[in-house]
Amino acid sequence: MRISLPWHFVPAARVPLLILCTALLVGSCGNDATGRRDLQLAECRLPHLANFAQCGELEVPEDRGKPQGRRIKIFVAVLPANTLSPKTDPFVILAGGPGQSASHLGPFATRLTELRRTRDIVLIDQRGTGRSSPLVCDAFKDLDEVLDPDPVPRAAACARQLREQGIDPAQYTTTSFIADLDAMRHALGYARMNLWGGSYGSRVAQEYLRRFPERVRTVVLDGVAPPAMTISLDVWRTRAAALTAVWQQCVQAAECRKAHPDPAATLAEIGKSLANSRRDVELIDPRTGQPRTLPVTFDAVLSALQPLTYIPELSVLLPELLDRAARGDYGPLFATIQSFSSNLTEQMNAALHFSVTCAEDVPRISPDAQARGLADLPTRAVALRIIDVCRVWPRGTMPAEFGDPVRSDKPILMLSGGADPVTPPAYGALVAKSFPNSRHIVAPGYGHIVSPHVCGPRLIAAFVEAAGFAQLPQTCVRYFESSVPPPPWPNQLAP
Repeated sequence: MRISLPWHFVPAARVPLLILCTALLVGSCGNDATGRRDLQLAECRLPHLANFAQCGELEVPEDRGKPQGRRIKIFVAVLPANTLSPKTDPFVILAGGPGQSASHLGPFATRLTELRRTRDIVLIDQRGTGRSSPLVCDAFKDLDEVLDPDPVPRAAACARQLREQGIDPAQYTTTSFIADLDAMRHALGYARMNLWGGSYGSRVAQEYLRRFPERVRTVVLDGVAPPAMTISLDVWRTRAAALTAVWQQCVQAAECRKAHPDPAATLAEIGKSLANSRRDVELIDPRTGQPRTLPVTFDAVLSALQPLTYIPELSVLLPELLDRAARGDYGPLFATIQSFSSNLTEQMNAALHFSVTCAEDVPRISPDAQARGLADLPTRAVALRIIDVCRVWPRGTMPAEFGDPVRSDKPILMLSGGADPVTPPAYGALVAKSFPNSRHIVAPGYGHIVSPHVCGPRLIAAFVEAAGFAQLPQTCVRYFESSVPPPPWPNQLAP
C-alpha cells in the first residue's frame, strides 16, 4: 500500500467490447450464477502481457442509490484456463493501492501457470482505475509526489474538474467496488470465486467475504491489512520503523558500520541543511537519459525514502544514498526513486486513492490518534498535508461495521514479508485471530507482497487446489520462513 506515493506500483489501446449485462442493484442479476456467461468477451491486450486476454465491460450505476442515474463501465480481463473443462471457481486478483488497476498485474497472473491449468485467472479493475471509468483529471497527470508532497491544491482542482464532468467521486469506495465485484461474478457465470488480495486488495477481499461469504471458496491475503487499519495514518509509523530497521541492520554489519556509522544522524544532518530551504539538484533522468533539474526540500527527501523501503534490495542502498546526499550529491537518491516510480501515474489513480481513504480511513482518525501517531515522526508535516486532502475531497459513506474484524471459517492463506514497511507480519497475526481455518506464512527476507517471488505461485496453487493446507509444498514453506534480507551494501555506488 503506498500512500504518499499511493501503495504500489501504458494504457493499452481499448478494443471494441460488447456489453450484454447491466447490473442495477446489488444482487440484481440474481442470487447466484447459473454457469451461463451473460457478458460477451473479446480479445484484448494488457500491459506487459505477451498473449491476448479475453476482455469485457459491465455497465453499472455510478450511484446504486440512483439506479436510473449516471452509468459507468467496469472492465474485466480473463486469462482462460488451459483446459477444455475448467473448474467453475476462478482465481480473482484484487489489486492494491487503493488506486492500482488489476489490469497492470498481468505479469503476476502469467506466473500462476499451475493455477491456470484448471482455472480462469480474472483481473477486474476497480471502478475509477485502469479501464473501469477511470477518474481522470488534469491536476494528477504526470504527478510526481516526491517533488510536490502537498497534494491539497491538486486535489481541489481535480475534485472541481470531476464535478464539472458530472462525476461523483464520493461513489468510488470499497463498498461500491464490492457490489461491482459481485455483479461481475454473476455476469461471468461463476458461482464461487477464489480471491487473492494484495495490500489494499486484502481489505477488499475481506470486505467481500464479510458481505458474500457463500460466494467465496478460498482466500489468499498477501500484505495483510486489518480492517481496523487506517491507511492515511498508520503507514507513517510502520514506514518509520522499517527505516529504523535498515539503519540498525547497517550498524550491525561491520563493513556498513565502517562506511556509515550512524545513518539516522546522517538523515538528521540532511534535515538541518535543508531546513526552510530548497536546493536544485542536477541529475540524468533514468527514464529519458536527459539532464534534469529537481527542486529538493527535506520533505522531498523524506518522501523519496518511503517507496524504497518496499523492496529490501533497494532499502539496503539507503545508507549510501543518504551519505551521498549529506555531501551534497542528491542525484543517486532521486535517480533511484525516479527509476522506481517511472510509470506510477499509469498504474495508480490518485483520485481513486483519495475517494477511498477520505471515505474509509480519515473519518476513523480521532484527533488524539492523529497526535499520537505522528507526534515524533519527521514525516509528520507530509502526512498531515495528505490527510488534509479530505477537507476538499468529496466524501463517500461506509457501512457501520466497516473496520470491525471479519470472521469466517473459510480456508485463508496469509503471506507477510518480514521487511514489509506498511503491512508488517504483526498485522497478519492480528487478522489470523478471526480466521480459525487459516495459515500465516512469514518470509523474513521479503518486503511488501510475497506471492510473485520464487515458489510463491506454486504455494498458492497447492492451497487453492486443496482448499486447505495439507498439500502445501513444505520445501517452499521452509524457503520463505528461513529467508533472510539481503546484506547491507556499504559502498555500492563507489567506482
